[in-house]
Amino acid sequence: MKTKNIILAIIVIALVIILEIIVMGYYQKTIENVKNPIVTMEIEGYGTVKMELYPDQAPNTVANFIDLINNNYYDGLIFHRVMADMLIQGGDIEGTGSGKIDFAIKGEFMANNFRTNTIRHEEGTVSMARGDYSAYGLTAEGYNSAGSQFFICVNTFKGWDGMYAAFGKVIEGIDIVKAISKVPTMFDEEGNNTEMPKDEVVIKSMTVDTFGVKYKKPERNEPFDINEWYNNWLMDQYYADYDWNSIMIPED
Repeated sequence: MKTKNIILAIIVIALVIILEIIVMGYYQKTIENVKNPIVTMEIEGYGTVKMELYPDQAPNTVANFIDLINNNYYDGLIFHRVMADMLIQGGDIEGTGSGKIDFAIKGEFMANNFRTNTIRHEEGTVSMARGDYSAYGLTAEGYNSAGSQFFICVNTFKGWDGMYAAFGKVIEGIDIVKAISKVPTMFDEEGNNTEMPKDEVVIKSMTVDTFGVKYKKPERNEPFDINEWYNNWLMDQYYADYDWNSIMIPED
């Protein structure tokens, strides 16, 4: 009887091991077959640029980008900033680089204690633009201020690695990105280069193929308003003790 029980136990264990091997093999095959999202961006007068996104490196950044694309956010917007052989930047709702949006996302990069993003800023890298308020001692606010604006690198910039949330790579059309980076730009009254193209470079449409994968809704926070913060700081610095009741209001 004991021998039969031992044999039965061995058979059960063997079956469990075989089942685990089959399940793990299927899981591994499934993981390997999952394709990264591919974004197709049509640019008026220039052609098609395709970008591969990396959700394993910057999951919330990718989810945010996909959500904006699916809501046609980028259609009709312009590349408001171009720097020859450096970058092109777009995605601002007002086309100025200063447009306000009603949300912000946390920066998924090393300097912001997000350590799984190892994407380098090199030719074709797609990354999120953000504010820089470090001059005011507001590093965290700048790190977590990205929203919709993105830029595409035309060259390698090691100093940006770990400082911005890179989340994709151009896989087709890098020649178009390079051409846009060199378009003539406008100068202000004082002769300073505004880095804004003289002729608008318009994103006609942007679509994304997720190959059947449903990405979660992005986690978003309230945006930080540097102007509001600065005005409040001024009030605290210079007018905190001011007696506003002493102001004489003229009577009718």
